[in-house]
Amino acid sequence: MLRTILLLTFSNIFMTFAWYGHLKNLKAKHVMIAILVSWGIAFFEYCLQVPANRIGSNYLTLSQLKVVQEIITMIVFAVFAAFYMKTPITKNLLFAGLCLVAAAYFIFQDNRP
Repeated sequence: MLRTILLLTFSNIFMTFAWYGHLKNLKAKHVMIAILVSWGIAFFEYCLQVPANRIGSNYLTLSQLKVVQEIITMIVFAVFAAFYMKTPITKNLLFAGLCLVAAAYFIFQDNRP
């Protein structure tokens, strides 16, 4: 389970940079350059995400795996937004995170595979 969480965390770091990093670094460049750079970054995301999901599917249901992924995504995004993009963490982002915690509670009430 720890290996799944670590792989998903690093996968999400790459994903977040692929999706949003160009807004800071490549904003003045042609959109096609941003697309190609983002695709290049996303390749590494998939190199981590696919094994993470395969490993995680041995311990978690598909729904549980998805909720874990979303919680990791929100944590990585919040850190990225605050420290890299210099965007303040709002109370609504914190409330969204709490909703994901509630989602995790409910989804983990299901039986494991």
